[in-house]
Amino acid sequence: MHGLPLTVVRVYWTMEAIRRLTPHTPPSPRMDAPAATRLQTPARWRAVLATRLLAWFREHARDLPWRNTPDLYAIWVSEIMLQQTQVVTVIPYFERFLARFPTVSALAAAKEEEVLRWWEGLGYYRRGRQLHAAAQVIVARHAGEFPTTFEEVVALPGIGRYTAGAILSIGRNARLPILEANTIRVLSRLLAYEGDVYSTAGQKLLWQFAEELLPNREVGHFNQALMELGALVCTPRAPACLECPLQKLCPTHQAGLTARIPAPKQKTRYEELTEAAVVVKDRGGKILVRRCQPGERWAGLWDFPRVAISSPGAEQPDPAVVAAVRKLTGLEVELGAHIATLKHGVTRFRITLHCYHARRRRGKVAAAQHDALRWIEASELHDLPLCTTGRKLSALIIAG
Repeated sequence: MHGLPLTVVRVYWTMEAIRRLTPHTPPSPRMDAPAATRLQTPARWRAVLATRLLAWFREHARDLPWRNTPDLYAIWVSEIMLQQTQVVTVIPYFERFLARFPTVSALAAAKEEEVLRWWEGLGYYRRGRQLHAAAQVIVARHAGEFPTTFEEVVALPGIGRYTAGAILSIGRNARLPILEANTIRVLSRLLAYEGDVYSTAGQKLLWQFAEELLPNREVGHFNQALMELGALVCTPRAPACLECPLQKLCPTHQAGLTARIPAPKQKTRYEELTEAAVVVKDRGGKILVRRCQPGERWAGLWDFPRVAISSPGAEQPDPAVVAAVRKLTGLEVELGAHIATLKHGVTRFRITLHCYHARRRRGKVAAAQHDALRWIEASELHDLPLCTTGRKLSALIIAG
């Protein structure tokens, strides 16, 4: 095998390991076969895997609200909410969201601001905006009925191959594979694949494997079972291999490689930022809020005027804050007392946010900013969709 690509070598040894775990199987495929046909796991091994996995799922599946409905809309909402968010966090949001927007048409008819208010706290707000946009597309193009073909579903805003496959396999038992964080981990261990699972080659291999494993029946349950196994048993650290229904079929377990498969992702390098948020009040006590613009963090949500600063101090604000606020809003303000310092993280940023009271001295909101800036009563803050730190700051304002 000298000179063969590393991925080919890994797959070769994986197939050999699987065949050793499956008696009476055909010989290994030729190493010079095309990549698309090289991954061919034994049919008996696949059948045993599906049988054991589905039996385990029937006994151990969690009772989750989106598993109790064939409604494609509800399944879609759950799948979008579950992206990069834990199940325990999603459940109450899912139930409240479906109570407020029970149908695609109800969601499409709502204003984006209201949708984001009901999404507030889940983070990754682009998901909420795209969910709303997709609902409007469904109403316009599909008469308010969630489409049932892969091509139509994957064409909707915010829906990719995984989400389309999950919705249609779970809701319609369509024979479509899925690949997300939990299944990536399970499948890479079932393949004993030590390569980068997020590389082009790794993704191609895992998608092919996911499709090859699909049974002819109960595809929706099978896909959910793969995800459930990854969430409950085949975990990133200290997987419960002795409780796994697939342990005797798993070459990674047999070789004692669970600690290094899948290969760990490269650690994120965080950038430290210091910012100031200014709670500006006019003579009547109204508060100025600003809607985050497209391309900014939390686009579509409201926040207090926020600017970058260079000074790390809190008690003595950076003099540049006043000029930055004037540039952002068109208003001349006088900074007041320090309210609080909040620390939070957004994607690759770690932000220290110094918050100040301020008084409007002079100036008008620029015409170009009329849609982005609004004077409101403190009592109205509750109804606005605010970013996380905006909500924390608003609570301090109301309480103080």
